[in-house]
Amino acid sequence: MEEFRVKIDGKEHVVSVQDEEGKLKISLEGRTYEVDAGLNKSQDAYDLDTTGTGAGEGAVKAALPGIIFSIDVKEGQEVKKGDKLLTLVAMKMENQVKAPLDGKIKKIHVKKDDKVNKGDALLSIE
Repeated sequence: MEEFRVKIDGKEHVVSVQDEEGKLKISLEGRTYEVDAGLNKSQDAYDLDTTGTGAGEGAVKAALPGIIFSIDVKEGQEVKKGDKLLTLVAMKMENQVKAPLDGKIKKIHVKKDDKVNKGDALLSIE
């Protein structure tokens, strides 16, 4: 479950979001809403491209345009599937990009505040 701070009509709220197989459960002020995200795993805030690489490695690519807000890993760092890699801000929402597989960060292709387009390589995992 992820928690976000959002402003609605100038008032700050804490919203929790839980992704359950493409359906989002959004909790706000004690009420829970279910939303069909309309996304499959390849349309998340990242996409893993393994074209032309060995099994278990590839480039994590942006699935939507945005700005790199933070980078939470370093080259050479070991990561486990689900570890936070970086945060991409798109449409005023922070999207945490998580490791799609276990591996080692081979190369980081972006830096903080970079603007990225859909399909741009963010980093490589081997």
